[in-house]
Amino acid sequence: MSAIPEKPAKSVSASISNVGEPLSIDQSSRARKYFISMMVRTACFILAVILPSPYRWVALFGAVVLPYIAVVVANAGREGVRGRATIISPGPKEIGNN
Repeated sequence: MSAIPEKPAKSVSASISNVGEPLSIDQSSRARKYFISMMVRTACFILAVILPSPYRWVALFGAVVLPYIAVVVANAGREGVRGRATIISPGPKEIGNN
């Protein structure tokens, strides 16, 4: 009798390309975005003092709305949905006789 060799089970490994950017880079990027938007807000306050009346209100509106936008943009970080997730199920699991 000749024994038929069994095919080895397929192994699943993670690809390094699936790994996101490091946390330190992500945090510094978000902090930079927040800082830039706060500098724009400061510029809006300065322009509200310098500009004449119709434009002053636009600058004040920007100064009021920008903090909310800055926080939303800064907090939109690592929890993004990525379409690369895969569920691997090798087969049904049985409970009982071994």
